[in-house]
Amino acid sequence: MSRILVVEDNALNRDMLTRRLERRGHETLVAVDGHEAIEKARAEQPDIILMDMSLPEVDGWEATRRIKADDALRSIPVIALTAHVMAGDRQRALDVGCDDYEVKPIDFDRLTRKIAALLDS
Repeated sequence: MSRILVVEDNALNRDMLTRRLERRGHETLVAVDGHEAIEKARAEQPDIILMDMSLPEVDGWEATRRIKADDALRSIPVIALTAHVMAGDRQRALDVGCDDYEVKPIDFDRLTRKIAALLDS
């Protein structure tokens, strides 16, 4: 299947998400902050990135901006994972370069449909 970089600082969320993705046949890579996400994206060239937007060090907003500004990485789809549900947050995620947006708590079936759609495009 695909290689998915899961960027999540919360250990419980990260473990739950990686286990469920692996059960569906995906290979998962993990980063716990935005700086590590950028490094892993460069080193591993994942098929897609699931980016928590509230991260320590470099947040998901800035990490996505940097990934999408890098010629070698910009084609990698990024799905924002966030508890931010205020008006305009979805648009803000799209404005920094995210290809889609998923609100926490995550609806896993909907997320896997989004992943499939982005990988098929």
